[in-house]
Formats: sequence, structure tokens, C-alpha cells
Amino acid sequence: FYEGEIAEAIVRVIREAGGCMSAEDLASHVSTWEEPISVTYRGYHVYECPPNGQGITALIALNILEGFDLSAFDTLSTERLHLMIEAMRLAFADSRWYVADPAFSNVPVKELLSKDYAIERCKLIDRKHATLDPKRGAPANSSNTVYLSVVDKFGNACSFINSNYWGFGTGIVPKGFGFTLQNRGHNFTHDPNHPNRLEPRTRPYHTIIPAMVTREDGSLYASYGVMGGFMQPQGHVQVLSALVDHGLDPQSALDLPRFCIDAEESGGRVALEEGIPADVMSDLQDMGHPVYLVSGYDRSLFGRGQVILPDPETGVLCAGSDPRADGCAMTLI
Repeated sequence: FYEGEIAEAIVRVIREAGGCMSAEDLASHVSTWEEPISVTYRGYHVYECPPNGQGITALIALNILEGFDLSAFDTLSTERLHLMIEAMRLAFADSRWYVADPAFSNVPVKELLSKDYAIERCKLIDRKHATLDPKRGAPANSSNTVYLSVVDKFGNACSFINSNYWGFGTGIVPKGFGFTLQNRGHNFTHDPNHPNRLEPRTRPYHTIIPAMVTREDGSLYASYGVMGGFMQPQGHVQVLSALVDHGLDPQSALDLPRFCIDAEESGGRVALEEGIPADVMSDLQDMGHPVYLVSGYDRSLFGRGQVILPDPETGVLCAGSDPRADGCAMTLI
């Protein structure tokens, strides 16, 4: 992709579309091997991709939610959904500002993921009323996507995601080659004072995040992911909470109706999936959440996930595939 005739075709078609990419831009590309970031949630170690990815959003929210006993509430109760929505809003308030290319911006990952910081953010949640525009904290003192999860008979796991972003990315196809070009640069900001500002050689806020969870002894608890742009960290939090807090099996956790905050800007509306009780939707509205119902085909808004849970005693793999998409759980012998 980065040198030779394919690179030449990419540069040619972008130039024809009015772009400014050069052969030198492609040739200078360097892939990186990133160390995951993690927090503990109810004793489990949850691993996500670091910034410039948005995995930190899910981890911040999980840290906040650990301060509440979610298992005390029904899975689709007003109280539980309110707490989860509020935690996600606080997490997005931070990630919308801090998630940027760490090679060009000081991203305070350690501070954002500290339990002390989570305790302070917990205090901002009103148990009775929605907060639509939470501000980012100050922890430091100074979509078209494919996800798959695989676990082999030895217990090795791969949580993998790939995407060229919206629809078919740019929709631009280099002549003679059967792929479209991605449009991940969409998530830069034009604010010159923002850490995620558009600059040469920088990487933008990136939405795709595979996840993995281990037990305290280091054994694999879950390999999982949820596709869907800014829904991804929200899906990670909701699915993991269903597994850990409520003991649901993978398929039941994926089947559970979800919420999705329009997270690109603060104060976004909250989509609620059909299946959430009408009285709960009404209660959330009375609390100040700008909710609306989404049903039918549009339920793809709530992401498409896959989960594999290995049983450490028997080695049996328990898996689930999201009903909102065309995936499946299967074995290969």
C-alpha cells in the first residue's frame, strides 16, 4: 500500500479528487506496536487500545461505575441506565479533549485512569437528575468496521478490529485495485488550541477499539469487542457490565437492549433501543435525559459485538454474536 504501483494509484486518485497526498507521504508511513492500557473492574483486568484510540473512554467509565453497585438494580432499570449514561458522559467529556496523538500531545493516561480521579468524578453524578454538559476533568497537575474474536484450544486469544470508517470510507477507489480509501482523518478538530488539532504527521482521535479481559491470576476471562464509531466504548461498558455485574452469558449480554449517547459533542441526545421498557424511558426523560426510541433496522446504531468466554476449569468456550449484525459464533476443528 505504501510503495510501488499501489501507492502510485492511491496518490493519483487522491490528486484527481483535489487532495494533496504525495508518494513521499505514503513512503514515510510507519506502523507502531502499542502497549495496551488497563484498569481493574470488580477484580478483572480490562485492556484497551491507548490514545490516540478511544479505549480510554471505556476504562474511565468503568472506573466511575465501580463506585456503584450495579448488580443491585435490574438490567433495564431506570437507576442502572441513568448511572451508566452519566458515567459515559463524564468519560466522553475527558476523552473528547485528551485523546490525541501522544507523540505530539501530553496525554495524562495514568492520571485519567487512577482510582482517585474516578472517585472525584463519581461525586459529579446526581442520582436523580441528568447532567448533559459535564466538563472535562483536570487529572494532571502539570463507520464501516469488522470485528472478530478468536480463541484457540491452547487458550491463546486474538481480539481484532479493522475499519475504513464511514460506509465505505471515502468511497474513493484507486483505479485497478479493489479497495476503497479510509477517511479516519474525519476525527481531527480544526481548533488550533485543541490537543487533537490537525497537524502534519499526527494521528487523529481513533474510534476502533478491540478489548480483552483477564482474571487476577492472568488467565483469560473474555475476548470481546463492539463495533460502531463512538458507540464502541459505550458498548464495551454495557456488555462487560452485563457479564460481570449480572452474570449473563455472552449471547444474553449482547442481546440486552442498549443506549447510545450522541457523543461527538457534549449534551448529545441519548438513543434507547427498543426493548427498554416505556416507563423506564419516561423516567429517564423526567430526569432530564434527552432520550428517543430507536427500533428496526436503525438498531445498528447500537453497535455489533462478539464475545468469547473460556471456562478455566473445562476449557469450554462460550461465545455470542450480536443480533444487530450478520456475525456468528462458530467452532473450527
